[in-house]
Amino acid sequence: MAISKKTILFIGGGWHPPKSYRKLAAALEALGFDVHVPAHPTMNESRPPNADLSTDTANIRSYAEDLLQDGREVIALMHSYGGQVGTNALHGLGITDRAKSGLTGGVSNLIYLAACAVPEGKSMIDMVRHHGHEELMSSAFDVADDMSCVCRDPKATFVGVDSGISDQEVEEYVSTFVRWNGNCMYQPITAGRAAWRDIPVTYIYAAKDMTIPLVYQTWFVEEMKKQGVEVQTATLDTGHCPNLTATTETAELVRKIAKGEVLHG
Repeated sequence: MAISKKTILFIGGGWHPPKSYRKLAAALEALGFDVHVPAHPTMNESRPPNADLSTDTANIRSYAEDLLQDGREVIALMHSYGGQVGTNALHGLGITDRAKSGLTGGVSNLIYLAACAVPEGKSMIDMVRHHGHEELMSSAFDVADDMSCVCRDPKATFVGVDSGISDQEVEEYVSTFVRWNGNCMYQPITAGRAAWRDIPVTYIYAAKDMTIPLVYQTWFVEEMKKQGVEVQTATLDTGHCPNLTATTETAELVRKIAKGEVLHG
C-alpha cells in the first residue's frame, strides 16, 4: 500500500552523524514528514578510513531504493557533502524515470541545502580549485596522514560567529561531530548522469556560509542552469548549518516545496 505521508531522505554532510540533525529532523516531523537520516559509512571513525564516496553512494542508493519499494514519493534533502552523495546516488530514481519502468513513486525533489552540486566527473575539490581557494584548505581542515580529518574551528567555519543561538546549543552541536574521510573531497561523481539532470531541483542558499561560500553556491546553480536545468532558489541569512541556526525557516521551505509552492529566491 502506498504511503501517503511525505518522506524525507536527509543526506547529511561531512563530520555530521545523524544526531547532528536532530533539531531539523524534529521540526520536519512536527510538520508531518516521515524523516530518515541514514549514517554515512565514511564517518564510522575507522583509522585509517575504510569507506569513501563510493561506499556512501551505495549506502544511500540502497536506502532510497528500500524507501521506494512501497511506492513512496521521497524528497531528498542534502546538506553540504550530502549533495555530492545524493547527486551520485539518486540518478534514475526520479518519479518520471521509475514510471517508464512501470513503477510508482520515486524521488520527487532534490533540495540542496548549502550543498555541493557538481556535474559528472567532478569532485568537491574541483569547486575549490575553480575559485582559486585550494591553498586555504589546510587552514580550515586538520587532515591526518591517513586522510581522516576534522575542522579546525567548527564553531566559526560551520555555525558562524553571529549564529543567533546560544553558546550552549552551539557547543552541543559541534560535540556531535566525528572524524571524516577527507579523501571524499577529492573523489568525483561517478554516476553516468547526475541526479539533478532529471529530478526537480531546489537550491537553498546560506548567505553567510564560510564552508561553501555563497559564491560557490550560486556557481552551482548557474552551472546547472547552463545545462538546461530549471532550479528554483531560496535564501537563508545564515551560516553553513541552517539545520541548526535557521531550523524553522528551513523546515518551512521544505514544507512549501513538498506542497509544490513556488519559492521566490
